[in-house]
Amino acid sequence: MEIIDHRMVGALRVDLLDRARAVATDDGGAAFQTSTIEALLDGAYEGDLSIGELLAHGDLGIGTVDHLDGELVVLGGAAFVARADGTLHRVPDEVGTPFAVVCRFVPGPPVVLPPCRGLAALTAVIDAAAPAAPVLAVRVDATFDRLVLRSVARQEPPYPPLREVVAHQSEWELTRLTGSLVGFRFPDTAGGLEVPGWHLHVIDDARTVGGHLIDVELAAGVLHAAATGDLHVEVPAGRARPGDLAVARDRRAEIELVEGRGGGGTPG
Repeated sequence: MEIIDHRMVGALRVDLLDRARAVATDDGGAAFQTSTIEALLDGAYEGDLSIGELLAHGDLGIGTVDHLDGELVVLGGAAFVARADGTLHRVPDEVGTPFAVVCRFVPGPPVVLPPCRGLAALTAVIDAAAPAAPVLAVRVDATFDRLVLRSVARQEPPYPPLREVVAHQSEWELTRLTGSLVGFRFPDTAGGLEVPGWHLHVIDDARTVGGHLIDVELAAGVLHAAATGDLHVEVPAGRARPGDLAVARDRRAEIELVEGRGGGGTPG
């Protein structure tokens, strides 16, 4: 197990693991991630962990599946993927994942949220209501007046970089839907490992539609949040291992672009 100096990522403690250790490690209260956002940016769309192996590390999370074939949502220990047409499908355990983060979700007391218009307004309300921590995992069970979601089509080798994929993403709008927001908030200084800031996916109560959240109008909702200061990252063999995260942060503008803050949205 390799440990990145905590001073590089504020109060976040990051442990890097190879596949064998990742499969064997008991994460305790840590969040668990496979691969890095930098690898995904560069077109690493095939992973070496299966969905079944991922679910052994957590029951709530987000990410993508092999070939970048949609937006992954893990809720209640079950994995679903929202394809480019917005339809939701249960993911078999044997399917691989090139990028995902999960945790064993043990939230604190629920918090009733006020109506919110816009993603920035919603995340500001969550920031104010949730504990201050390096990593925050959330589930918001809600009624939505409006949602703008996205996903991308399955990719085949040779894989294009992520910025080219999101240039052709699918976006759609839903109204009057009940479901859940699922996702994480990571510190800005984790930008080489994860999407900095908020990264949220949506799944409806009927388990028929979902996707990556671009915009939202929340009519009513209840926040469930869990905090941690630890992240375990499985780095597939042959992929660059994060070292100086100050260098990784130079790609922040690219992450912002594909995340949808400058157009588009990060699959995963």
